Amino acid sequence: QVQLVESGGGLVQPGGSLRLSCAASGSILSIHNMNWYRQAPGKERELVATITYGGSTDYADSVKGRYTISRDNAKNTEYLQMNSLKPEDTAVYYCNGYVRPRYGVARIYWGQGTQVTVSS
Repeated sequence: QVQLVESGGGLVQPGGSLRLSCAASGSILSIHNMNWYRQAPGKERELVATITYGGSTDYADSVKGRYTISRDNAKNTEYLQMNSLKPEDTAVYYCNGYVRPRYGVARIYWGQGTQVTVSS
């Protein structure tokens, strides 16, 4: 059973920083692209950042220069370092990854989400 679990969310003041983690567990052969999405109240879920297995990254324009995505393939974990946070960054943040399990079919798995609130 493959699971992705996020951690690191919370309440932070504008201009502050948070680091999110997403750990995948289970019988995993490899994880290809890993991503961070977010969904604010009343808005659609949006892609925030992507990282390939080899470490190539891409970001939404709204977070470029402030967020950094990274991963540790040995730990099947990805991270999202968020700096210079703004109130408009407030959302539930979700991770996902295209997982090739030891048993079964490769597919996308999602985490359960972690709340990030930026407020004074």
